[in-house]
Amino acid sequence: MTSVSISRHHWQALLAELDAARRQRHLVTYRALVERLQLPTPAMRTLTAALEHLAALDARSERPLRSALVISQGASRLPRTGFFECAARLGRFSGPADGAAAASWHAGEVARVFEFVYSEEL
Repeated sequence: MTSVSISRHHWQALLAELDAARRQRHLVTYRALVERLQLPTPAMRTLTAALEHLAALDARSERPLRSALVISQGASRLPRTGFFECAARLGRFSGPADGAAAASWHAGEVARVFEFVYSEEL
């Protein structure tokens, strides 16, 4: 895996966007986040790496995965398969990265994120 870094400014902005989405009980698309954060290229790879890092931090602290709030623009309204692969690596999800099991697990994780109060220590 190649190392991709995100600036502190962009990291804080990402956390703020996800917190706003959580409080409003909304999901946000990858594309909308890239545009709102004005990430430098390779923007999508940077965003993906940041979301996976955040998922690892959340998993380590036994919090619901905030990265579950980020979804593809497609009809599925689900995150990309990489999200499910990351969640599986973190021991949070098992099964195929597409299909009913993934959709059901994702819906539950989103509900947990909406209910959880994240402290601002990050």
